[in-house]
Amino acid sequence: MSSSYVPLAPATVALDAEGRLYSPAYGDVYHSPAGALGQAEHVFLRGNGLPERWRGRDAFTVCETGFGLGLNFLALWRAWRDDPARSAALHVLAVEGHPFAPADLAALLARHAPGPLAGLARELAAQWPLPLPGLHRLEFDGGAVTLTLAFGEAQTVAPRLDACVDAYFLDGFAPGRNPRMWEPALLRELAAMAAPGATLATWACTGELRRALSESGFDARRETGYGGKWHMTVATARAEGARAAQARARIRPRGHAVVVGAGLAGAGIAQGLALRGWRVTVLDAARAGGVAAHAGHMAAALTPVVARDDNARARLSRAGSARALARWRDLPEGAAPRVCGTVQLERDEGRAAALAGTLETLAFPAEWVRQVDRDEAGALAGMPVARGGAYFAQGMLMQPGRLIETLLALPGVTVLPAQVARVHQDGGQWQALDAAGRELARADTMILANAAGARGVLDASGLLEPWLPRVAQMHALAGEVTLLPAAALEGGPRCIIGGEGYLLPDTGEGCVAGSTYVHGAEQALISAEGQQVTLGKAAGLLGAVGPAWNALTPGSLPGWAGWRAVLPGRLPAVGELAHAPGLWMAAGYASRGLSWSALMGDLIGARLMGEPSPLERDLAGLVTPR
Repeated sequence: MSSSYVPLAPATVALDAEGRLYSPAYGDVYHSPAGALGQAEHVFLRGNGLPERWRGRDAFTVCETGFGLGLNFLALWRAWRDDPARSAALHVLAVEGHPFAPADLAALLARHAPGPLAGLARELAAQWPLPLPGLHRLEFDGGAVTLTLAFGEAQTVAPRLDACVDAYFLDGFAPGRNPRMWEPALLRELAAMAAPGATLATWACTGELRRALSESGFDARRETGYGGKWHMTVATARAEGARAAQARARIRPRGHAVVVGAGLAGAGIAQGLALRGWRVTVLDAARAGGVAAHAGHMAAALTPVVARDDNARARLSRAGSARALARWRDLPEGAAPRVCGTVQLERDEGRAAALAGTLETLAFPAEWVRQVDRDEAGALAGMPVARGGAYFAQGMLMQPGRLIETLLALPGVTVLPAQVARVHQDGGQWQALDAAGRELARADTMILANAAGARGVLDASGLLEPWLPRVAQMHALAGEVTLLPAAALEGGPRCIIGGEGYLLPDTGEGCVAGSTYVHGAEQALISAEGQQVTLGKAAGLLGAVGPAWNALTPGSLPGWAGWRAVLPGRLPAVGELAHAPGLWMAAGYASRGLSWSALMGDLIGARLMGEPSPLERDLAGLVTPR
């Protein structure tokens, strides 16, 4: 197992003798005895020159260390709401090593949030995520206010953050109680995200802290403190941070983008950009051929994966599942996720001990994943299953065809049937050209999201070799799923049953069983051979099948067939091409199109708009096109 994984340790609810929220781990209270709202306004807002500094800005970004109950965030949000001259958007990036469980946070905010913040506190509690390591993006006020929570040890999390920060709130436990939160190494990581003119404020005030800030690139000074404290510390960054400069270099004026491809990747990008006010033109080769790529794709599963070392694939799938639920849960019925849970069966009974060890090492909340034996797995599924395994309570049943059509129908999105053969840069804009060289569309920003077709477009455009050797190895893999009558399964399972294949609950049209993986196929087809495979996989998941199942005839059932675009390592390629500025790609989603669609759409949207990234830098680096 990798030694770098450190389990997240959620906060413990405790009160001191005076009834104040208290951390037994650090021996310190969570907020000033003189009042959290007053401290937030005096130290963190006025200490950073707010609200004046955000006025007239398109966006303003704040980074906070030590989020706690979020009272500083709530005070900041209230001040932003109350200011008629506020910035168009407010982004907050917050680091918290010991997050509260959702129920605990809701109860604590109900008790401790000052009256003026009570309404906002309820909105925060309603979206608060389970304590899982990584980044969690929350959105308020129609997306004008974003809160990106970074759960994990600050020294591990901070180097992974990607943002351009205008103001810092340093609010960890006291330096004497938690000295690692104030070390120069951590402050240098924060300074790397400093925008030109970035400011910093904290209630802490020691000569050692000012020296650490100076070593980290800030000019620090003392100011009058709050609530009986003589002094506090404010500071200004001496120079723009390296990461902030990189983030600012990616920003493009909100305008028009062309997306090539109208599958899960393209639809997720169209949504991510349209929600940020962009005009999006989607060029769809499948529609040019007469049928949308996922037409008839009745249902699919969206389930995260776990790994003992919490590797990149596991972290990406967890982040993607959470982002998909957040982005899609309010869509119309049929397009929205159906959170039914997933029982992911072990491949054999002998692996139960290994799974138990993995879940113990990860220490994830049982509300998110827990081990179940065969009997409990069967009870959750509502039918006998072959083995036990892991139960993911947030496993989702999706209807890809309906989801894609809903996302492509969003205001600001136009879909055109068109086959793009190559792209060409002309006068600072990117042109999409057909096989005859005719222009189909043009824009300053173009994203190739046409699965394995992206490789051919790049090759024909002279943009593949030698810059993108990994992308050059992308290939298409055919596969099919089968629609079974629910009556053959006595109504079907109540939750997703996964393992070697999968079986999905009834969508109203039947239960979907999948799937096949066909290498070297010339066409993606529904076949008797393929249905034999999908039926065999589904039967292998179940404890028993009855006469109605045995009467099913492979080759006579409806289904859907399509393609997966696969890259070495089975991670996607998402980002701007270093050798072709303004041209992006999002392809190679393999079997994880649903897991990565919303996340990668928001990753591209956040980069174009200069928002804090919803994905850690190390993960973004692994999926960078190369």
